[in-house]
Amino acid sequence: MTATTLLFRDDAYAQTCQANVVGVTPEGGVILDRTICYAQGGGQPGDVGIIRRDGEEIAITNTVYGADRSQVVHLVGPDAAARFTPGETVEIQLDWARRFKRMRVHTALHLLSVVLPYPVTGGAIADGDGRLDFDIPDAGLDKADLTDKLNALIARDAPVTERWITDEELDANPGLVKTMSVKPPRGSGRVRLVEIEGIDLQPCGGTHVRRTSEIGTVAITDIEKKGKQNRRVRMSLVD
Repeated sequence: MTATTLLFRDDAYAQTCQANVVGVTPEGGVILDRTICYAQGGGQPGDVGIIRRDGEEIAITNTVYGADRSQVVHLVGPDAAARFTPGETVEIQLDWARRFKRMRVHTALHLLSVVLPYPVTGGAIADGDGRLDFDIPDAGLDKADLTDKLNALIARDAPVTERWITDEELDANPGLVKTMSVKPPRGSGRVRLVEIEGIDLQPCGGTHVRRTSEIGTVAITDIEKKGKQNRRVRMSLVD
């Protein structure tokens, strides 16, 4: 089985790439040997875009992992998928505007986990907004105060970089993991860390901006009580 090379992990800003068709799925998916499309997971939606082949453009409606997570499936619908032939070369065009908003939101949520240094029990990323759920023992959170603190971190224009550590190194440093519900992606013997210089370091397989200033201005839009010790904090991009 040919595993899909995840180009987005090394370059989240790549908007096009060529790839070879590995196979198709009965559900209408196209499996490629390499991709720039992020596969749905960790609270981040799968990418959408276009596959170009033989002069036609076929819409990618979602990107997901296959059954064993070594392959990435680009969903195009059963009729369209049936036209692909294993071994042929195609081009992927990412819906960049949508992806970049998600990158900005995802990086901002990492900063929110610094502003609120509590265990994260859940989270979700959308196109221009997102949320984190925190295990917080008491209430008293203020939207304006959190907004100010979050934007202050963004304004530091800190570089955002990635590096890899082994599974054993992560096991030796359990404090790196902030999320209680979503575990860092494993299986290859190494784990990807995302670092916001001088601010945050945590395991993450998602896509991020290169500097915090690219996030732009954000606002905390809502704080919901989801349980005795659970607060859902919602955030949106302002510009």
